[in-house]
Amino acid sequence: MATIQYRLEPNPLTTPASNKLRFVHQGIGGYDEVAARLALKNPTWPADLISAMLKGGMEEIGLMLTEGMQVTLENACTFRPSLRARLDSPDDPLPPMDELLDINISASRPFVKAVRQNARLERLPPEEKVPVIISAADTSLDLNDVLNSAGVLRLSGSNLAFDKSRPDCGCVIEGTRNGRTVQTQLASVSDTEILLVPHLPAQNNPWNNEFIVSVSTRYTENGSLRTGTYGSRLRSPLVLSGFGANNQQDVGILTGDAAAPYVKATAAQMSASERLRIQAVLDSRSGQLMLSLLAMSEHGAAGDAVTVAANGNYTLPGFSGSAVSSLSVKVENYTKLVALLRSDYRGRMVDVLDVGM
Repeated sequence: MATIQYRLEPNPLTTPASNKLRFVHQGIGGYDEVAARLALKNPTWPADLISAMLKGGMEEIGLMLTEGMQVTLENACTFRPSLRARLDSPDDPLPPMDELLDINISASRPFVKAVRQNARLERLPPEEKVPVIISAADTSLDLNDVLNSAGVLRLSGSNLAFDKSRPDCGCVIEGTRNGRTVQTQLASVSDTEILLVPHLPAQNNPWNNEFIVSVSTRYTENGSLRTGTYGSRLRSPLVLSGFGANNQQDVGILTGDAAAPYVKATAAQMSASERLRIQAVLDSRSGQLMLSLLAMSEHGAAGDAVTVAANGNYTLPGFSGSAVSSLSVKVENYTKLVALLRSDYRGRMVDVLDVGM
């Protein structure tokens, strides 16, 4: 019989020390998985039709919520709009919809009761000790998930220490398209932090600026080799040269390991060369893709976001204080860009751009 698996973990926030239970999922199911299970129990129902009906049902629930309705699925769950705002005065304007409106989804008591009655728990053994990289940041730019060959990369986490004299232990940076480089310019190595000057492997194309970093170590002289890989992709700065005087260019950006870029920078209105960032965000609720220009500080100025719904040409406005008043881009593979954001970047990808005259 299938079980709900969990693993015990220490809870450092309690005194005295205690343990908490962490749910360990055994897979992620969606419309197609639910449809396939229903089709097995009802052979006359085509799985693709069931999947389409499930998706259609959720779309209708969304429309009913926009009409101000609460939707209750009997013995299952309830959907209701939630308004979150603090107004110091009754006449104050409402905040933007993205900040104001949310959706609450709550399971019904009969549904929870039925799951509890059928569930069986299984405790998993402790995970073996491995290097865990929690964050990666370029210290010169003070930005997370940026791999700058002219800076210093700081890896933070736990169990990171390794013996630099052992050839099978160390830190490795790999390109997602191709290339692998063992890092040799290490400033410091400890259990909680590694500082290094990154040496990047060459990849096939300039827009293949996506990398993966990992640490391998042995905790005892004859212990097995353990490897931990950082969960996020690192991206190196891209050079956009010759963009002054309305020159038309064709420089790939915002792409992963593809042989052709998903987006190209084509022109810029600018008064001087500048380093800035471009951001692609996929809204998890609406599925809407937005592009915008950002300053180099994580909480700095930002240009207005431009909604992208298909392949085509778009102009991104600059931000206050920027020498780049606008950047023109051409989205060449909207579908794959959205898929990349959803699968590998948790909905947000940022490239550092050196825009030169």
